[in-house]
Amino acid sequence: MVNGKIGGAVIGCGGMGSWHAEKMSTYMSERMELVGIWDIDPERRKVAESKGYHAFSSQEELLADERIDFVVVATPNDFHHDIVIAALEAGKNVMSEKPVTMTSALLDDMIKASERTGKFFTVHQNRRYDPDYLTVKRIYDENILGPIFDIESRVCGSRGIPGDWRQKKAQGGGMILDWGIHILDQALMLLDEKELDSVYTQVDHITNDEVDDGFKCEIRYKDGTQYHIYVGTSNFTDLPRWYVQGINGTAIIRDWDMNGEIVMVTDWENKDAVPVQAGVGLTKTMAPRTDDSIERHPLPYVENKGFSGEHTLYNNICDVILGKAEPIVTHAQQRRLIRVVEAMFESAEKNIVVKF
Repeated sequence: MVNGKIGGAVIGCGGMGSWHAEKMSTYMSERMELVGIWDIDPERRKVAESKGYHAFSSQEELLADERIDFVVVATPNDFHHDIVIAALEAGKNVMSEKPVTMTSALLDDMIKASERTGKFFTVHQNRRYDPDYLTVKRIYDENILGPIFDIESRVCGSRGIPGDWRQKKAQGGGMILDWGIHILDQALMLLDEKELDSVYTQVDHITNDEVDDGFKCEIRYKDGTQYHIYVGTSNFTDLPRWYVQGINGTAIIRDWDMNGEIVMVTDWENKDAVPVQAGVGLTKTMAPRTDDSIERHPLPYVENKGFSGEHTLYNNICDVILGKAEPIVTHAQQRRLIRVVEAMFESAEKNIVVKF
């Protein structure tokens, strides 16, 4: 503890590590105090010091500091396992950046270290607090569309994979372990009560032969619900962020700015359709519904009061460390998430549907 606050530290002070350092020192300053950072890169240590952060001379020095109660591990993915265990065994509570690690076996090691040391260990699954996801969750929870049978969740870019360790398989690169982890976690949390049936995944190697630079994944549940996940890094036009189909209506969220709508059926008996021109022919089957049988509604936007949801997540971490709450991001959730990721890689490698 430092001045009655939880003492925090960051190991790995690149993009996300710097973000966590700012979170502790600024947005969470009433409950946490940033003691310092460590990074193997001298330049990053200099940048941290220029921002007023203390840079430790080594990871060992940081972990030996008794003022530190909580450590964020924001290194490349292949380092998470060893550093998390070292921090737990040094008596620190720990949050790993996502993905927590790359295999179920490695995750089990980390969980056992947490249980052995009695220290709190969690993962930074911050995308559970994105307003677009929370809006879809509200639509689902409140049964606004009636029973939902198909969900499409996409993130698209056009710049390929960032040119660093994210392009290397040994370091846990690729889009499945990057954005895939985020929107897969959203899928599993959204339909948490449903039983998984199978997964089928296809990966892209458009700009990178070593790791996937995009993928398509279809998750099926025992009750027949389908959930489609798409991540692309070679998309030069926009696709909808979300497309959700229910028995009584459809919701579309076009982008992170929450442009979209809900279209609901109001008159099921009004089944007559006027044929429309479709290419060189006519179609009645695909003719749009007439305005007197549907209603258009704005999205039931869920505003997130926290800064990218981090007030919620970080306050929960503080409460858990102080013995006042249970973790929001649990070991069981992370075990399931990594098992599904492993099934996705198996499906893509063997071109098969993997059953759970």
